[in-house]
Amino acid sequence: MAGKVTGASAVTEKSCMTGSGPFVGISVVVAVCGDGAALEELTGRVAATLGQARSSWELIYVNDGSPEDTWSLIERLAGQYWNVRGINLRRNFGQHNALLAGIGASVGGIIVTMDDDLQHPPEEIPHLVQTLAKGLDVVYGTPVERSQPFLRYLASVVIKAALKSVLGVQIAPHISAFRAFRGGFRRGFADYRSPYVSIDVLLSWATKRIGTVKVRHELRKHGESEYTFSRLLAYAMNLVTGFSVWPLRLASLIGFVFTGFGSMVLIYVIGRYLLEGTSVAGFPFLASIISLFAGAQLFAIGIIGEYLARMYFRVMDRPPYLIESTVNFQMASGLHSGVGSGQPTGDGREFLASDTTAV
Repeated sequence: MAGKVTGASAVTEKSCMTGSGPFVGISVVVAVCGDGAALEELTGRVAATLGQARSSWELIYVNDGSPEDTWSLIERLAGQYWNVRGINLRRNFGQHNALLAGIGASVGGIIVTMDDDLQHPPEEIPHLVQTLAKGLDVVYGTPVERSQPFLRYLASVVIKAALKSVLGVQIAPHISAFRAFRGGFRRGFADYRSPYVSIDVLLSWATKRIGTVKVRHELRKHGESEYTFSRLLAYAMNLVTGFSVWPLRLASLIGFVFTGFGSMVLIYVIGRYLLEGTSVAGFPFLASIISLFAGAQLFAIGIIGEYLARMYFRVMDRPPYLIESTVNFQMASGLHSGVGSGQPTGDGREFLASDTTAV
C-alpha cells in the first residue's frame, strides 16, 4: 500500500532554493546505528514518496557511532540528493539523543522520525501527515500487525508501561519510533540539556493533542536490532527514574509497609513475653527480620542513588550529543554555522492541503 499524493500546489527544487533559504515542508530525521545497508533503498523510497507530494522535503541522517563506511555512504547519498543531509556524532549517544540532534538541525514545518531498517515504510508518511492535519500536534504510526521474539515483546511491554507511568496518557501503549509532529516544537527542544533524552516525553510536555494511525510494519531486511533485551530494560529504567518520581514514592511506600511490619513484630514479641513469660528464641527469626529490613533499606538507597546520579550529570552539564561533522547543511540557511539552531522555513501546508489518496 503506497501513499500517492497529488495536488494543485507544486514546489520545485529550483523554487525551494530561492530567497533567504530553502522552503522545506517536511523534515524526515533518521538515526543511523549500524552498517547502513538499507540507507540507499530508504533514501530512494523517501524521495519517491515525498516527490509525489510535490512538497519540498529534507532527509537528515544522524550517524550515531556507526562504522566509518556508514558515514561515507551518507556523504555519498548527500552528494546524489541535494536535500539529503548528514550529521556525524562523535560517538554513540543513543537513538533518542541522535534524533534530538537531527530535530534541532531540521527546518521543516513537519518533522517525521523513523528507523533506518525499513521496518517503517516511507510510503506510510502521507498517512501520518494526513492524520496530523486533523487538529493534532503529534501522530504515532501504530503497526497493524507486528511479530517479535518473546524477550523483545516482553521488554516492549515494560517500556510501554514505563511510558504510561511517565506520560500519564492512555495512548502510551501505541507509541512508536515512527512519528510525525509540528516543526515548531524544535524551539522547545533546543533548551533541553540533559544527557537522558526521550523524544516522546519531550513531546508530551509540549502538547496533549496526540493521536495514532494504523500503518504497515515491514520485516527487517538487513542486520539485527541494536536494541537487545538488556538495553531495552535499561531504557525503561532511564524513563522512570529520569522523568518521573514514582520510584521515590514506591520507596516511601515500602518504608511505610516495613514500618508497619516492624511494629507488628514488636507487638508480637512483647505480647508473647507478657502472656507466656518467654521471649522469641532462635537465630533464624532474628536473621530473617534483619535481612528483610536491610533489603528494603538498600532498595530505597538504590533508588535515591539513581536520582542523585542524574542530578550529578545535570550539574556537570553533560551534553546530550556532540557533533563531529556535517554534510549538505550549507544549503540550509543558518545551519552551516552551527547545527541545532535551525528555524522553520516551511510549515508543511502545501503537503497538508494536498489531496492524498492511497493506492
